[in-house]
Amino acid sequence: MNLVNGVESDAISVHDRGLAYGDGVFRTFTLRGGQPLGWRRHYAKLAADCAVLRIVCPAADVLERDLAAIATRHPDCVVRIIVTRGSGLRGYAIPEAAAPARIVSASSLPDYPQRCYDQGVRVHLCRLRLAVRPALAGVKHLNRLENVLARSEWNDPGIAEGLLCDADGNVIGGTMTNLFLIKDGALVTPDLTRCGVAGVTREMVLEQAQANELKTRIAAVSIDELLAADELFLVNSVIGVWQIAALDRKTWSAGPLTAQVRRWIGDAQDR
Repeated sequence: MNLVNGVESDAISVHDRGLAYGDGVFRTFTLRGGQPLGWRRHYAKLAADCAVLRIVCPAADVLERDLAAIATRHPDCVVRIIVTRGSGLRGYAIPEAAAPARIVSASSLPDYPQRCYDQGVRVHLCRLRLAVRPALAGVKHLNRLENVLARSEWNDPGIAEGLLCDADGNVIGGTMTNLFLIKDGALVTPDLTRCGVAGVTREMVLEQAQANELKTRIAAVSIDELLAADELFLVNSVIGVWQIAALDRKTWSAGPLTAQVRRWIGDAQDR
């Protein structure tokens, strides 16, 4: 089911700037029993990302009506909200009278194997390097071509995710996930002030760790530091928490702190 500006449709204007320039933002999360998990956080991040691009974000109650309509047919699903700047004439200049477009769509919940949670996942270190774009760092904008190209680097079904570095070799995160390291009982996540997407689940992990007095740090992470970690895990709003079990020839055993973080996130999403 797809809603375009509140109306069921699969069509947008050929002049829409989201299509022409990637001029927009999006959020992806789940509905469970008709309820959007982490909705308050997702809307806040959607509004913040819209503000960076100077797009007027739809009001929360407008999107909540769209989500309620989706839930009548798909109470358990993955939802994607896209907000574009709307239609405009050719050219990069922002139209003075642009009317933002909103697209809310539902898709089936992914059937990830239970071993992804019980045993962890294997990941690939991508050759592609993320460009440094401080003005867009952290924003979940519609231009995800780097992620598309990175994801094309493997077709092995045994590899669940690819890790991305920036031009300086710092590890930033996964093609669809944020990354955390645990070293000597402390939690570390890459600095995203130059590139990367700051996800809602990443924010939740940091908050829960601090609330539970687990030392946290946001910092540049080298490949050597990654490989020296005691535990590694990946997060997003659909998968939850996956521990990394293998990267090339390096392997990790299931760790207690990753399991604890998974419990924290489950509790936080329910609130």
